[in-house]
Amino acid sequence: MGPVLELTDITVVRDGTKLLDGVSWRVEEGDRWVILGPNGAGKTTLLQVAAARIHPTSGVATILGETLGRVDVFELRPRIGMTSAAVAERIPRGERVLDVVVSASYAVLGRWREKYDDVDYERAERLLAWLGVAEHRDRTFGTLSEGERKRVQIARALMSDPELLLLDEPAAGLDLGAREALVHTLDEIARAEDAPATVLVTHHVEEIPPSFTHALLLRGGSVVAAGPMAQTLNSRSLSETFGMPLALVRSAGRWTARAKP
Repeated sequence: MGPVLELTDITVVRDGTKLLDGVSWRVEEGDRWVILGPNGAGKTTLLQVAAARIHPTSGVATILGETLGRVDVFELRPRIGMTSAAVAERIPRGERVLDVVVSASYAVLGRWREKYDDVDYERAERLLAWLGVAEHRDRTFGTLSEGERKRVQIARALMSDPELLLLDEPAAGLDLGAREALVHTLDEIARAEDAPATVLVTHHVEEIPPSFTHALLLRGGSVVAAGPMAQTLNSRSLSETFGMPLALVRSAGRWTARAKP
């Protein structure tokens, strides 16, 4: 099998602003990538291209063997699991949690007239149990805490057994305990034998699960560094990415970063 995702010299321009500039990036099956960068670096834009939600202005984007511009994206998108603030905002607050998850089978948000089999509900319930929110299956999405909503969204992203899993700042807005619990869960997902290739976007190195294998660092829409974690993520590359002197430390598989005095 070829790469799960291959971007070749892609540029994205919107309203005269260059959001991505000549980005090339390759994700192989079994890779676990983290994308790091400051606000405005182009992280979410890059993930939207990877999710077949937007087309690049120039360059070639090949996702799961299909090239954007030559494929029906509505057939491609169900093969990609994604969580993001934009997706969360579109989930009806009155939707039952179990329906939030099971409706991913049709890549829709909000139940309509589609029908689901018992096997669909059984998979949704297994995922909710794995993510630790099974007891909330009959509650409405809007009554959940932020941490519970994040877990339900991840269950939804996994519902269609995706070949590519994209997580856009899943720990944003969580308190310390909820963040640590989520990082542990993401690590479990990444370590699973049948886990899809995974890409996690974050601002914070503290949110990188220990099992992640690669890092892509972005600044101003351009790649600062990309490759295996041990070769790519270091104090020098992180300092260049965030535009200030930073000291990066790894202990027990987790990262921390502090400004140099």
